[in-house]
Amino acid sequence: MKLGLICVGRLKAGPERELFARYAERIRALRRLGLEGLELKEIDESKAAGAERSSREAMDLLAALPAESRLAAFDERGRAETSAAFAKFIAAERDSGRKSLWFAIGGAEGLDESVRARATAVFSFGAMTLPHQLARILAAEQIYRAMTILSGHPYHRE
Repeated sequence: MKLGLICVGRLKAGPERELFARYAERIRALRRLGLEGLELKEIDESKAAGAERSSREAMDLLAALPAESRLAAFDERGRAETSAAFAKFIAAERDSGRKSLWFAIGGAEGLDESVRARATAVFSFGAMTLPHQLARILAAEQIYRAMTILSGHPYHRE
């Protein structure tokens, strides 16, 4: 199953982009799990304000989602899960025969309800507000961690 991350906003060159690239490379290096890569798609932030902004970003985000892809999301209104439970979610999606699973991260206004409604699952990194640039690094790290859990790598909490 192909993995992807679709985000509102673009990471500029710098340590955040480098750290994301490091996790994406680690994900690509893991083999024999039935999971492949972590493609990144970045959607331009809307110039509109408030609800109109998140609505326009949602339209662009959903339009960029590859056809027949399963969607999950990271949003402050989602549910906080353990890394092991997140790994089980990814494994269940893979084992159901899905061709691809994409994770969405919104912009400054968060994800529009239309994206959350389209998502199979909505996860949260907690109640604190995070910059969306940092959220994509956390998403990549948790996807990598899930893959290491699925590969049987010793996990410090298990």
